[in-house]
Amino acid sequence: MEYLNYILFGLIILFIAQRFIPAKGVKNITPNELKAELKDKKKQFIDVRTQGEFNGYHIPGFKNIPLHQLAQKTDKLSKDKEVVVICQSGMRSQKASKILVKSGFKHVTNVKGGVSAWR
Repeated sequence: MEYLNYILFGLIILFIAQRFIPAKGVKNITPNELKAELKDKKKQFIDVRTQGEFNGYHIPGFKNIPLHQLAQKTDKLSKDKEVVVICQSGMRSQKASKILVKSGFKHVTNVKGGVSAWR
C-alpha cells in the first residue's frame, strides 16, 4: 500500500513539473527582446488571452487567438514563419507553444512574463 502512495506522489510531481517545463524546441524571450522582434514582418504574433483580455489591452501587432481555440485554428497560421506567443503571465503562452510544436510548427517563441511584464 505504501508503495502505491509513492507511485501516486511521483505521478503528481511529474504532472506538475510538465506544466512548468518549457516545450522542447521553444525559444523564450523577455519583453525587452520582444521590442526588437516586433519589427520583423516575417513573424506571426499571437496573443492567446481571452477576447475580453485582448480587447482591454494588447500589444500592437499581435493577433488574438484564445488558447482554447488555438488547436482548431493552427491552419490559419503559416508553419513556414516563426510564431511568437504571449499571454498575461507566460503560463498560457507556454501551453500554446506546446500545442504549436505538437502541430508541426518548427519556430515557436514564448514571451516570458507575458503582457504583465511588458507593461
